[in-house]
Amino acid sequence: MTIKPFTVSVSEADLETFKNRIKNARFPHEIRGQGWKRGMPLAYTKRLASHWADTYDWRKHEAALNAFPQFIAQVDGQPIHFIHVRSKESQATPLMMVHGYPGSFVDFIKMIEPLTDPVKHGGEAKNAFDVVVPSLPGFGFSTPVKDAGWDINRTAKAFHAIMQQLDYKKYALHGSDVGAGVCEELCILAGDQIIGSLIATDPGAIATDYTPPTNHLTEAEKAHHQELKAARAEDFGYIHIQSTRPQTMSYSLTDSPVGQLAWIVEKFKEWTDPAKELPEDKLDIDHLLTNVSVYWFGYGGEGAANLLYEAHHAAAAWGKSHKVTQGFVVFGKEPLIRRILDPDHKIAHWTEFPHGAHFPSYEAPLDLVSDIRTFVSDLTK
Repeated sequence: MTIKPFTVSVSEADLETFKNRIKNARFPHEIRGQGWKRGMPLAYTKRLASHWADTYDWRKHEAALNAFPQFIAQVDGQPIHFIHVRSKESQATPLMMVHGYPGSFVDFIKMIEPLTDPVKHGGEAKNAFDVVVPSLPGFGFSTPVKDAGWDINRTAKAFHAIMQQLDYKKYALHGSDVGAGVCEELCILAGDQIIGSLIATDPGAIATDYTPPTNHLTEAEKAHHQELKAARAEDFGYIHIQSTRPQTMSYSLTDSPVGQLAWIVEKFKEWTDPAKELPEDKLDIDHLLTNVSVYWFGYGGEGAANLLYEAHHAAAAWGKSHKVTQGFVVFGKEPLIRRILDPDHKIAHWTEFPHGAHFPSYEAPLDLVSDIRTFVSDLTK
């Protein structure tokens, strides 16, 4: 394995092309009076795209990303991009944070400093972490992916190899969505080197075809669960397309920044706190646009689609046994989450926040930081 320093650097020509593509975008018509029912509304999409091209400052956010040390590791022929920030505290605990879809390493940017320098952010020195944030193959700047087979298992092996190369003998994990799957694989593959794994989840986790058995629920709970699944099924088309025909989908995501914008932002609208209407009511919209920008400049549309294809066609990790202590932090008020995922209350660390949802690192980053501190502290006393 080779590891080299990396700097995010988008050329002026690429930046100008990006802006011109937005300004010259060919927008579709829309059916009147549908709101968000059929996807992102035309007026909202035009307004956000205009802000992205004319007001959003990529250079400012590019510099903010480059404030963190970044690297590219070559693992099994695949470039793996990652952030690695060492704490000034000598007893800091190594922590790997793994993003999901449609996120990227950008997800955790606002959490890194509170985790690495807790004293400055209301914590204690004993709560300090050395933070490693890898980009999934095909995401961020872990691009391009040229070979088939980069599924969750192979990704976990690559991430563990990086941690070993960084000389971390034991480390803690945090992840959600696809990142939760990678964390689970790491617990299975290298359990004796994992301190613990904290998974973030939300009501959407119990509204899919992968939900654990629900025979123990009452009839009323089963009916409510079916309502949750029916609502989520309405917005599951994205995964069916990408997990079956990623190459076909990649042309539009790679060619149109507005297409990539709508593909991601619609999910942030649907999967964030339902108590608030628009994405900008729930999170820092420029933070989200930085994530979308990284997808665009890094060809993440094709990479994400291919990883979802690989995950869909590979054997699942869930259900295999390991001895790693696992905790859950839940965002979004939904009593059925624990009734389904932990009906016997066997999971010792279980935290629930009534706000937020699928993207806590955007919606409630400091709450997530606090829970990571508590979870790991309890395991390292």
